[in-house]
Amino acid sequence: MRYSPYSLLVMLAIGLSTALAQSIPSPKEHFGFNIGDDYLLATYTQTEAYFRKIAAASDRVKLVDIGMTEEGRHQLMLIISSPENLKKLDRYKEISQKLARAENLTDEQAHALANEGKAIVWIDGGLHATETVGTHQLIETIWQLVSRKDPETMRILDQDILLMTHANPDGQELVTNWYMREPKAEKRVLDNLPRLYQKYIGHDNNRDFFIMNMKETQNIGRQLFVEWIPQIMYNHHQRGPAGSVLAGPPYRDPFNYVFDPLMVTGIDALGAAMINRLNSENKPGFTRLGGSVFSTWYNGGLRTTTHFHNMIGLLTEIIGGPTPEDIPVVAKYLIPNGNTPFPVLPQKWHFKQSIDYSVSLNYAVMGYAARYRDEVLYNIYRMGKNSIERGSKDTWGLSPKKIDAITHAFQTDPKKPAVPTNAALAQYGFVPRGGGIPAKYYDTIMKAPALRDPRGFIIPTNQPDFATAAKFINALVRTGIQIQQATADFTVAGKKYPAGSYVVKTDQAFRPHVLDMFEPQDHPNDFQYPGGPPVRPYDAAGWTLAYLMNVKFDRILDSFDGPFKKLPYGELQSPEGHINGAPSAGYVLSAKANNSFIAVNDLLASGVDVFRLPNGTGGKSTVEAGSFFVPASAKAKSLLDKSAKDLGLEVTGLSKKPTASMIKVSPMKIALWDTYGGSMPSGWVRWLMEQYHFPMKVIYPGDIDAGDLRKKYDVIVFVTRAIPAVGGKEEDIFSAMEREPKEENTPAEYKARLGKITASKSIPQLKNFLEAGGTVVTIGTSTNLAYHLGLPVKNALTEMTTTGVERPLPGEKYYIPGSVLRVTLDSTQHATWGLGQQTDVYFDASPVFKLAPEAIAKGMVTPLAWFDTNKPLRSGWAWGQSYLQDGVAAFMAPVGSGKFYAFGPEITFRAQAQGTFKFLFNQLYNTGKSGSQSSDVVSED
Repeated sequence: MRYSPYSLLVMLAIGLSTALAQSIPSPKEHFGFNIGDDYLLATYTQTEAYFRKIAAASDRVKLVDIGMTEEGRHQLMLIISSPENLKKLDRYKEISQKLARAENLTDEQAHALANEGKAIVWIDGGLHATETVGTHQLIETIWQLVSRKDPETMRILDQDILLMTHANPDGQELVTNWYMREPKAEKRVLDNLPRLYQKYIGHDNNRDFFIMNMKETQNIGRQLFVEWIPQIMYNHHQRGPAGSVLAGPPYRDPFNYVFDPLMVTGIDALGAAMINRLNSENKPGFTRLGGSVFSTWYNGGLRTTTHFHNMIGLLTEIIGGPTPEDIPVVAKYLIPNGNTPFPVLPQKWHFKQSIDYSVSLNYAVMGYAARYRDEVLYNIYRMGKNSIERGSKDTWGLSPKKIDAITHAFQTDPKKPAVPTNAALAQYGFVPRGGGIPAKYYDTIMKAPALRDPRGFIIPTNQPDFATAAKFINALVRTGIQIQQATADFTVAGKKYPAGSYVVKTDQAFRPHVLDMFEPQDHPNDFQYPGGPPVRPYDAAGWTLAYLMNVKFDRILDSFDGPFKKLPYGELQSPEGHINGAPSAGYVLSAKANNSFIAVNDLLASGVDVFRLPNGTGGKSTVEAGSFFVPASAKAKSLLDKSAKDLGLEVTGLSKKPTASMIKVSPMKIALWDTYGGSMPSGWVRWLMEQYHFPMKVIYPGDIDAGDLRKKYDVIVFVTRAIPAVGGKEEDIFSAMEREPKEENTPAEYKARLGKITASKSIPQLKNFLEAGGTVVTIGTSTNLAYHLGLPVKNALTEMTTTGVERPLPGEKYYIPGSVLRVTLDSTQHATWGLGQQTDVYFDASPVFKLAPEAIAKGMVTPLAWFDTNKPLRSGWAWGQSYLQDGVAAFMAPVGSGKFYAFGPEITFRAQAQGTFKFLFNQLYNTGKSGSQSSDVVSED
């Protein structure tokens, strides 16, 4: 038989394709075991090698290195689709971007793009590395997608583009090596990991997604919010509620009020597809809605931040791991109901079952996207278009406070009309005809011009810490927000703004995220039943980032325009600073600018003299107290020229030396407490110290118990949950989860980290350290140290029972989960330099103190920050906030020759609370010696 050249080419291509497909290694061939085998885990080194092999062997895969991790590993994303789709990736990405941003598109054009495009589906794994199902379901799903040829898989590959992303390479390497170190399989456990599974922040890597401080977060964020903007994203986690197999969508209330309803119902639709898939495969144990604690209120998680970008963000929390376990008997999950329609029965559970469930769930999500591809694509456009339309006209967003205001307007009107009532109907939730509140009361709130939603926000360049404002802008840039910048001076609403100011308008697709970063969150009063205890939010109740970063901005209610240029999506901003004036005598760095501390630390490290100005520069100067003065020198000029440019600092040059008193600054020997397994708050501060160039050493309880602290350190920093309560442990989830291995089971390199702060051994050493002239800074619950030291302070949030016993206020009367509150400061104190007279703080059931007046008068304790109002809430939820009035949030107390600082609020919280970093930074310099003074008249050019 003779073949034409064309036929020979076709046969050769088919043969090569078959050979190539046959060369794709299975997990068993690569790892030496099947994914899901009990007692076996893969390292990231092995996983990375497997991903690279698959990408090289399969025409269904494109490997993308999305960036480096904090420990220097490559973070990989596998794009999986049909070979034909992979050839047109750029076009499909363009379509996804156009539909998500919804700019300058008609509905007809959007439908055409939706018909042409492919559904973009993100599936990740491994963010929380001890949740080992996550990484391993990713491996198994990838293998099935590249090896299967069944009609369902082929349809998925034809209709979808799948972004299969590893969320935490460093964590997988650590956790697997820890688990597999035990040679006997049955003895392997994931417990007692010696350090955090993300270099700095561990589990908080899922709380970094609206500010994006970590490299892994930035890598993921760029793909999600700038490059691909998928219509569906699926974030795998563990673990499900005891007595179930997994918790999944839809989630319990409340959801955030800025969401488009299509996003909320989109979650419902995908959730239905997922639970139906499991039910059809006889896989019980899926609980949803009120069956778990998960909600869609919070922003900042890998899944939750996508909700504010009109994506259908999915989360499941599944049980299981390499070591088999038992599903316990939990009565409430055994009766079928709307939360758990198909209960799972008590049984032994194996790793492979969790992998199989996860693959089924992935196929449910991918299959839904394939079947409803054009609808999924069009809906993200529709949500974006809705946002643009809402931001282009007067709107009034609904929230609990506004609903309360409507009710209050009705109830307090002496001329209110009589409203029909019917008790018989009311018991069934019905309102009689003509009942309810008349519409005019609704109009008094929901049509009030002053209560409109903003059309945009202006961030002027002429604010005290513009470099930090630019960091806020970059957080928006990293999350795909459209930023504009003024090319010339302009005026809006009668106020003049300088060129370079940033403008963020709300007539853009991701309006929910814009509002969420600038506007206060209004969490509902959520109780188990009327008069009962509160229902704790899954995470924070309020987090307005502009408040936490102390960004100065104006909220514009009317349509406005000006000489604005739109910045390219994803383009990070690096405003250059300047040295202003003639610095023949020296330079002044503002105490209000966070980046001043970086410049000062670099100067000190280079041997340049630096002074602080307790009263400013003197004369008619407007330089604030606590600013830094650097005498002129060639080395100072060189360093400050670079700092001004790189750090966005506005440095003031002085032609004459300040007449006011100066205090010489010198570095301190800084110690930062940490513990075995790693403290997330400590990890955040460790990262901050590195970013702001403060040299420090991490110490552990054993180092404190060893004594001689004053010979080694000048200041010790204790983040929250370091110092136990007097007489016992804190009653919170973190304390309940604390576990420490036996010393004999701990590798030698980690034994020095074992131990806890104790009243018998540790507290006496800290008291000796203070009395010898050391400084101790405590944050959050570590302010417990004040009680151990016997300082004249009390808990301000207590009441007396009828039997005369003092107890903490119960949750029915007082409850403030993570929220933003405002405090008043004593701005004359060294500790508060640069912070102004009021500031916003992150408050999470934080300690509040009552100081004895006579102790203040005698100088035994000095209040630094307090609540001067009965309504300090700025964002979030504060039930019973009136109890805070006159309570002290922060204080300083001398102890012997040393100083003790107590900061109740979380002043460094997740590196988001940048407006209060100076509470910490101000305490990290020696300022004990007065510098030379000059009688020259100050002159600032």
